[in-house]
Amino acid sequence: MANQDSDFLGAREAFQSGNAKLLDDYAARLQRHVLWPYVEYYQLRMALRITDTAQIRSFLARYDGDLVADRLRSDWLKILGKNQQWPLFEAQYALLANKDTELLCYHYQHRLHRRDNTTLTGARSIWFTPSSLPDSCAPVFQVLIDNKQVTPEDVWRRIRLALEEGQTGVATHANRYLPGHEALNSADLNSAAKNPLRYLDTLKQKIHTRSDREIVLFALLRLLRNDTDQAYKQWLRIKNQLTASDRSYFLARLGHRAAMRHDPRALEWFREAQNTPNPYPASDTVLAWQVRAALRAANWNEVLKTIDRMSPAEQHTDTWRYWKARALKAKGKTLDANQIFIPLSDEHSFYGQLAREELGTMLSIAEKNYRANNSEVSAMERKPGIQRALAFSRMNLRTEAQREWSWTTRNFSDAELLAAAEVAKRQGLYDRAINTANRTLSQHDFNLRFLSPHRAVLKKVLQQHELDEAWVYGLIRQESRFIADIKSHAGAAGLMQLMPATAEWVAKQLGIANFRQHLVVDVNTNLQLGTYYLKHVLSTLDNQPLLASAAYNAGPGRAKRWRDNTVPLEGAIYAETIPFNETRDYVKKVLENSIYYAKVLDHGHDAPLLKERLGVVRAAK
Repeated sequence: MANQDSDFLGAREAFQSGNAKLLDDYAARLQRHVLWPYVEYYQLRMALRITDTAQIRSFLARYDGDLVADRLRSDWLKILGKNQQWPLFEAQYALLANKDTELLCYHYQHRLHRRDNTTLTGARSIWFTPSSLPDSCAPVFQVLIDNKQVTPEDVWRRIRLALEEGQTGVATHANRYLPGHEALNSADLNSAAKNPLRYLDTLKQKIHTRSDREIVLFALLRLLRNDTDQAYKQWLRIKNQLTASDRSYFLARLGHRAAMRHDPRALEWFREAQNTPNPYPASDTVLAWQVRAALRAANWNEVLKTIDRMSPAEQHTDTWRYWKARALKAKGKTLDANQIFIPLSDEHSFYGQLAREELGTMLSIAEKNYRANNSEVSAMERKPGIQRALAFSRMNLRTEAQREWSWTTRNFSDAELLAAAEVAKRQGLYDRAINTANRTLSQHDFNLRFLSPHRAVLKKVLQQHELDEAWVYGLIRQESRFIADIKSHAGAAGLMQLMPATAEWVAKQLGIANFRQHLVVDVNTNLQLGTYYLKHVLSTLDNQPLLASAAYNAGPGRAKRWRDNTVPLEGAIYAETIPFNETRDYVKKVLENSIYYAKVLDHGHDAPLLKERLGVVRAAK
């Protein structure tokens, strides 16, 4: 097995380096390996442009339904599309599961080439993408321009979307679709990008064209990213030279940035944006921050009105259903609120649990609990896709393992998902076990969703620091999914994802002699260091798990700054108004996890509710 795995890794490396001869040498020894389909894929992929169609079809037929076939089909389709071999392209495109934008644009190319105008609407929707798009989309866009399905106003809209994201290259690329006399001034755009304040200072009274206005708005947004007051000062100086729609657009984004900084002026700017003649349509992202600003101001009327302005899909998320119900309840409309709380309370989420508590019901994890039996687990272990995913994991090829696992389990029933999760657990693939068990819809195994490995080791260190076991497990589950040797792109390592500087500081506090960074992935060491740091953070933040969770992810300084300056904040409002998307989601998940862990670990009826864990966050001053 070990030799075969070594040969497979050699074959994979030969493929990546383009060494066909070496790949063939390895392939001769790998025909009985569980990952043989990938070796075949590597061989075909290296010569795909000159491979006989019958040979490709044979591979696709042999591995029909497998990820490796879908990957080859996708690769082949990109060649067919580039060569405009349309009949073969369309036949294979219909069979592809993982369709990407490059292939979608080839598909639209063919349909538009056949003058099938039914695809114009779908093709047009791609236009409004603020990021760079594949070359295959350019002919599609040209047809849309020629057919006046993309107007000059649509070009300006894409330019604005791109500039919002700082994608000046995309904006410049889109600019070529405008008539020369109307186009974006590239020199001015570059000046605004390099030094927005200097650019705005030199404007004086020269805002005349659409190009001038868009670049001014871009420069203001660049300033706004770092300093609300500086951007607002410049805005007051030049706002009368902009259109009403442009003023509405900037004011909404001024409110957005101010709300993220918990600036009490945010709601005033949001309202001014709405009350401007010809208001610019607000995005769901902007509206979400208007709701958050209203929550911090305890303005329940504003919460209701703003949620009602969101798109139907956004309104239906658990976040805004919960806060709409809370707003209705605050206004005395308890029956209307309960009509939202009752179905929401059936959902296994942060806001589902809060809805249960609003209704006065306790969390139950016994209902519809399902445990896969040994025969189901054995049958799952024999599935080729599962075997391939386990083989990739055995060789520490995590990305390939995850892709194969996700593909194989994509259409599983609840019972199959739980059997697969049990297989992963037995193999020590705790992340796969948890993520797979999380996907069940009606039959659940909460012991798999909320695994508790290393419990004996963890209990020892928890006793030293008097930390809540359920909370710490909830945090580790979110940090690492219990993968002991995982490392993040930022450099955090181990179960509790410790940054090198933090690990070194804690090691000194604990008096660990000869500490080396490689020790951080050791389970015992990581738990000792991580729990010490967590206790340190907790004790400096009013012993509130909510604040400590935010601090563990984003730093103690930020967790303190996110408090209100003058009044105490309900913990759920503090959590919802955390300005970092990652940290906001993290805090909710950690606190929600702790509720389930208290049940799974049988902490008894005295375990705190989610609202109690969230608590009330005292004012900063």
